[in-house]
Amino acid sequence: MTEETNNMPQSMIHPTAIIDPQAKIGAGVKIGPYAVIGPHVTIGDGTEIMAHVTIDGWTTIGKDCRFFPSCSIGSEPQDLKYHGEKSYLIIGDRSVFREFVTVSTATGEGEETRIGNDCLFQACTHVAHNCVVGNHVIMSNCAGLAGHVTVEDRVVIGGIAGVHQFVKIGRNSMIGGLAKVVQDIPPFVIADGQPARCIGLNSVGLSRAGIPEEVRRELKKAFRILYRSGLNLRQAIAEMEQELDSYEEVEHFLRFLRNADRGICRGTKD
Repeated sequence: MTEETNNMPQSMIHPTAIIDPQAKIGAGVKIGPYAVIGPHVTIGDGTEIMAHVTIDGWTTIGKDCRFFPSCSIGSEPQDLKYHGEKSYLIIGDRSVFREFVTVSTATGEGEETRIGNDCLFQACTHVAHNCVVGNHVIMSNCAGLAGHVTVEDRVVIGGIAGVHQFVKIGRNSMIGGLAKVVQDIPPFVIADGQPARCIGLNSVGLSRAGIPEEVRRELKKAFRILYRSGLNLRQAIAEMEQELDSYEEVEHFLRFLRNADRGICRGTKD
């Protein structure tokens, strides 16, 4: 049983776990058999680390996260440009990392890989160096992010999907299983295929996220202008600026399009 001191639960550490004395372990942390924790790791209160998990590097983990057996967290980047420089991995609160998930620190002195709050990484998913992952993101089994990928809030990525380096994925979007994502995915859409193409608005996801009906109508108009009007991206943005009502979600959609450095994922009729 967990003992308590000053109403704060003490950590429960299995005797076979190997924890560097310099590691910082919060209150109520559970560390299972044969886990290995490196010297520069900080683990927040209430986090659970199960059997055979390895956490290394300059890694900071928030509160109430769960790491299932055989995760590798904070390992060196799988990047030939990495030469041992000091870089970081920062993970927020309440995220779940299922079996064999791998997450790397960044390439570049002082650079970061960052994951937000309340995410779910299913078994065998991979988050590479310098990625930025938002809140409430779900990555299904065996999906992978290459280096420098940005994933905004409430994105769902299907199983075995692969995302090319430097790609940005907009919030509340959904990517189908086995998809090959090589260009930016705008917010609020569904993308699928090899290479991935935008096939429609993520209407169910928007409804579940509590986005009002009048905003969903404007986003539907935005999708039609972008993918069904025959306009190029610059022309489509100009048309949306004139035709759409100004809601926060619409402004975010436009802002994302203006900053799509790799170009956006094409539609099914392009």
